[in-house]
Amino acid sequence: VQLQASGGGLVQAGGSLRLSCAASGRTFSSYVMGWFRQAPGKEREFVAALTWNGSRTRYGDSIRGRFILSRDNAKNTAYLQMNSLKPEDTAVYYCAARQIWHVHYYNAGNYDYWGQGTQVTVSS
Repeated sequence: VQLQASGGGLVQAGGSLRLSCAASGRTFSSYVMGWFRQAPGKEREFVAALTWNGSRTRYGDSIRGRFILSRDNAKNTAYLQMNSLKPEDTAVYYCAARQIWHVHYYNAGNYDYWGQGTQVTVSS
């Protein structure tokens, strides 16, 4: 599976952005999708994860209630809708995938495939 993240940009605090993660490969619909982010000088942080059929969705504490992860398997694409953005959301956002749900879904080391990252900058 190859992943291509897009949709990042510059937005004012309180605004919204939608990130996309387009996947190649016929088996995208069977993969767990995740998003992580990394700010300068910080470790990669878990944002959200979603099973192939949407039966399980998990969010990081810092974004819960503001971000929504979804997927369209027919389009081989996952989406991260980011609302009420804050300056502390500024980071490079990465999408990731693995074949089956992992109990430690929040650990970046448990994902096998990664996109190249897209920059999100939130101004105050």
